[in-house]
Amino acid sequence: MWYQKIVQIFKIRDLRKKIIFVLIVFAIFRLMANIPMPGVNADNLRRFFEQFQMFGLLNVFTGGALDRFSIVMLGLGPYITAVIILQLLTMIFPQLEKIYKEEGEAGRQKFNQYGRILTVPLAILQGYAMLALFQRQNVISHLSPIALLTSLSTIAAGTVLLMWLGELITEKGIGNGVSLLIFAGIIARFPSDIRQMAITWDPTRIPSYLLFFAMSLAIIAGVVLINEARRNVPISYAKRVRGMKMYGGVSTYLPMNVNPAGVMPIIFALSILLFPGMIANFLAGSAGIIGAIAKNTADFLKNVWVHGSLYFILVALFTYFYTAVTFNPKSISENLQKMGGFVPGIRPGESTANFIQYILNRVLLIGALFLGTIAVMPSIAGGITGVMVFSFLIGGTSLLIVVSVVLETMRQIKAQLQMREYETF
Repeated sequence: MWYQKIVQIFKIRDLRKKIIFVLIVFAIFRLMANIPMPGVNADNLRRFFEQFQMFGLLNVFTGGALDRFSIVMLGLGPYITAVIILQLLTMIFPQLEKIYKEEGEAGRQKFNQYGRILTVPLAILQGYAMLALFQRQNVISHLSPIALLTSLSTIAAGTVLLMWLGELITEKGIGNGVSLLIFAGIIARFPSDIRQMAITWDPTRIPSYLLFFAMSLAIIAGVVLINEARRNVPISYAKRVRGMKMYGGVSTYLPMNVNPAGVMPIIFALSILLFPGMIANFLAGSAGIIGAIAKNTADFLKNVWVHGSLYFILVALFTYFYTAVTFNPKSISENLQKMGGFVPGIRPGESTANFIQYILNRVLLIGALFLGTIAVMPSIAGGITGVMVFSFLIGGTSLLIVVSVVLETMRQIKAQLQMREYETF
C-alpha cells in the first residue's frame, strides 16, 4: 500500500535526511519569495499584472515571487535561459559539443560551470528590463544609479542563490533541482488560486470550469501514460567461456522512453515563449515606428490561438532537441559492443547506433506530439467554450509540470529504495 511505502521511506535514515533537506530548501525558497524589494506600489503592481496577463506565465516559474516584486523575482529563468543558449551552441561549436558529450563527467561539470557564469549577466539584463518596465508603468518609483545598482545586484544574487539550491537538490539524487523548485512555487500558489476562484466565481462560466476540470483529468492521465510508456529494444549477449564457467547468452531489452526529456521541454518552451512578449511590452510605450511595431507584436502574441500554436511547436521541437543533446545512440552502441551485447539481426557498431536512432526518432514523434497536445489542451477548452480565461493556460501548464515532476521524483525515490533493498541481501 502507498502508506507502507511512505513509512518505508522515512525508516531509511539516509533517504529521510535527503527528503528533509529538500523540504528545508523549499521553505527557504518560499521565504525569499515573500521578501519584497523596496519602493514598490502594491496597487499599481496588481493593475500591471491584470493588464499584462502574459507575465502570469513568468509568475509560474517564480512561484508568485514576481507579482510580489521579491528578491527572487526572476526565479530560475536566467539559469534556464543560459542552459538553453549553451545547448544550442553545442550544435554550432564542435569544441563545446565535445566538452558536453565526449569528456565524461569532467566535461559535464565544465559545461555546467559555463552555464552558471552565463546566468549572472543574463540575470542582470533581465532584471534591468523588468525594472525599466516597472518604472514605465509606475509600479516602482524612479531609481537613482545607486538604487538601480543595488536592485540589480539583489536580483542577480537571488537568482544565483536559487540556482545553487537547485543544484544541491539535484546532488541529493531524488529529482531535478530546477524542476522541483518550480514545482514548489506552483504548489505554493494553489491555495491563493483556489481562493481567487471562489471570490471571482461566475455562474455563467460553469461550462468552462467543468470542461477545464475534465481536461485536467485527461492531462493527468495523459502525462502519466506518456511518462511511463516504453519501447523495449531486444538485446542479446554472446556466450563467453572463462575457465570452467560460461557467461552471457542471456536476452534482455533496452528500454527507450516515449518522452525521455520529461518536463524540460515545457520549461524550455515557456522560457523562450516569454521573451518576445516581454520585449514587445517593454518597447510598446516607445515613440515612432518601433513603438507601433512593438504594440502590434504584443497584441498579436496575446491572442490565445497564436500563443497556443507557438507553445505546441516549441514543446515538440524542444522534446527532440533536449533528447538529441542528452541521449547518444553512438555511445550506447559502443557500450553494448564492449559488453558483448547486440540487437538481434543488426550488426554491432554503427548499424546498431543507426537502428537505435531510427527507433528513437519514431518514438519521439509520438511523445512530442502528445506532450504538445496536452500542453495546449486548456487553451483549446477556452476556445471551445468561447471564454478565453488566461488562467486556464497557466493552470494547464502548472498541472503538466506538477504531474511530470511528481512522477520523476517518485521514480528517483523508488530507485533509492530498490538500491537499499539489494544491499540487504
